Formats: sequence, structure tokens, C-alpha cells
Amino acid sequence: MSKPKILYEDNHLLILEKPNNWLVQGDQTGDGTLTDWGTEYIRRKYNKSGNVFCQPCHRLDRPVGGVIVFARTSKALERMNKLFRDDEIEKTYLAQVQGVPKQDTGTLVHWLEKDEQRNTVNAYDKQKGKSKRAELSYSLMATINGTSLLKIKPVTGRSHQIRVQMRKLGCSIKGDLKYGYPHPNKDKSINLHAYQLAFTHPVKKEKIAFTSRPDWSEFNHFIK
Repeated sequence: MSKPKILYEDNHLLILEKPNNWLVQGDQTGDGTLTDWGTEYIRRKYNKSGNVFCQPCHRLDRPVGGVIVFARTSKALERMNKLFRDDEIEKTYLAQVQGVPKQDTGTLVHWLEKDEQRNTVNAYDKQKGKSKRAELSYSLMATINGTSLLKIKPVTGRSHQIRVQMRKLGCSIKGDLKYGYPHPNKDKSINLHAYQLAFTHPVKKEKIAFTSRPDWSEFNHFIK
């Protein structure tokens, strides 16, 4: 399994490139996590004894790779959480999907409801029960051999949002058996990647941005 890559660090933040199939936080499998890795990295680099603060500011699903932010202090975590809640983080994903969307660009709005027992999300065209509004925009970058490369900008940050909204679009993400793609990837990843993240540093108040490029051979030419 690939190891995480450090994109940025200071006294407040640790920003990593998450490999596919790493957990961000622990689950019932007991597998090692990116949080554990970041904590141990800080402990060793700075020769820290006792507790080390390293907490994720957001989540990426296990089969998804890309940019992820950890806070190194409780103050940074509180401020980053507020940036995410207030939609002040500019998030850009890339997805390789089945087929070609009918429109080259579009905005999708659905109401999502999570099935906790199955760990899946249902998407509805209208509000239903306790469902929550989800919105994203997409644009078509390229189409090769019956699959398309999409650039996706989520407005909201719901669980499995991009995955289920792509299925509703009729363009399931490559390798995503849970949301309609017919075949798994050999490594159990899916072709959804947290490509870019941009925001104002919660302490330094400077605009910062980070990019992680997926290795999808047929589309590498189109990913700058």
C-alpha cells in the first residue's frame, strides 16, 4: 500500500496526500489509519513525548485518495471546522465515470438520506423524511473508451455525496460497486480523487491551496 505524502506542515496544520484505501479514522476493521500515521510522524519528527494532537478536519472515504487536512492544535481544528461549516473551503474533485453525461456542465441538487446499517446513501429528487440537501457542479474534461473525466465542485459536504449523485446522473464512478459501477478496481479503490483544496489559513490568514494528481493513465494528459 502506498504511503501518505506530506504536502504542507506548520505549527497549526498538517496537509497530506491520502493514498487510496487508507482509513482516515478507525473503524470496526481495526486497520491502521491516516490519523495514526500523522500522529506518529509528528511525534518522531519533533521528538514529542506524551499526547500528540493531530485531528482530521474533514473526511475522505476509504477508497478515495487526495488532499486532506489535519489540525495540530485544538484552536486550528475549531477554526477549520468553522471554515468547512460555512462553506469557505474551495473543494475540487476529479472523477472517472461510466459513460458520458448528457450535458457537458451542470448543477445537481438532491436530498440525501444515509442508511447506517448498510453504510449507503439514498438520493431523492425532493426532500423526504430526514434527508439533507446536497449540491454540486460538474464539468466534462474528456471522454475516452466509454468513460469520462469530470471535474466536480461540491457545495455541500454530505457523506458519499459525489458517489451517489454521480449514480443519479447515470455516470457511476469507476470501481464503485456500492453505487452502480459493474466492476471493481483491482486494488478496491474508486476513481474519485480530492484534487484541489483552497482556503484561508485559520491562523496566518493567508490564502493557501494544494493539489494532488491521481494516476489514471488514460486521462493523465488532461490532468494538469
